[in-house]
Amino acid sequence: MTALQMLLDVLAREPVCLVEVESTQGSAPRERGAWMAVSAGGLVDTIGGGHLEFEAIAEARQRLAGATGPDVLRYPLGPSLGQCCGGVVHLRFTCVVAADAAALRARLTRHHRPVALFGGGHVGHAIARALAPLPYTLTWIDSRDGIFPDPAPEGTECEHSDPVQAAVPALPAGAMVLIMSFSHAEDLDIVAACLKRQRARGDLPFIGLIGSKTKWATFGRRLRERGFTDEELAHVTCPIGVPGITGKEPEVIAVAVAAQLLQQV
Repeated sequence: MTALQMLLDVLAREPVCLVEVESTQGSAPRERGAWMAVSAGGLVDTIGGGHLEFEAIAEARQRLAGATGPDVLRYPLGPSLGQCCGGVVHLRFTCVVAADAAALRARLTRHHRPVALFGGGHVGHAIARALAPLPYTLTWIDSRDGIFPDPAPEGTECEHSDPVQAAVPALPAGAMVLIMSFSHAEDLDIVAACLKRQRARGDLPFIGLIGSKTKWATFGRRLRERGFTDEELAHVTCPIGVPGITGKEPEVIAVAVAAQLLQQV
């Protein structure tokens, strides 16, 4: 279960104080947008631990008990907090109840980046699981029926598309694309559709294709025959996954691919 789903489950039972990193200066344990949720007797996720988190939990519980104060508080990470980061963290405190669940979900996922995953095989399933707790919203696409798990991983929208490449024009702008369908013919058509969209709109920052260098050499030849240039083909990453991870188990590939996506800016 993801942290967001854990938060929503707690919120269905009792009020929560959401603590968010509003901004930072200098060194800080977590980045802007990091959050934790504090209830009367529990805690979901983290803003970095240490005395900063201890102080924030105490403040959040005071607010749940009725105390008031500024929405945003400043915390210098120096000797007074027993932390030597040397920076400053501004924390936003917001008390929420069950009626706020939908708005809260939208708020906490607003910085998530879109990923489109083509293929519901073993590696696709492993990648969907690996991405679920990470800051992504996933559109998972396959041309076959009955291929997706029920329920799907948190933050995942499953889509049946036949032909599968027909889903490419409707992908959200900025989507990072992962291609690993059940057939090389489908893979080739998806890559071609992505390159056509990239040519027209330039809004797919990453197109990754599972496979070997030999597969990509064959695809490159066929895509050139379809009119794509070497410059356009250079936008495709194949093989996918951070270099140096050689295991071929689905879970190993998923970790390598997730790490590669996290490297994209």
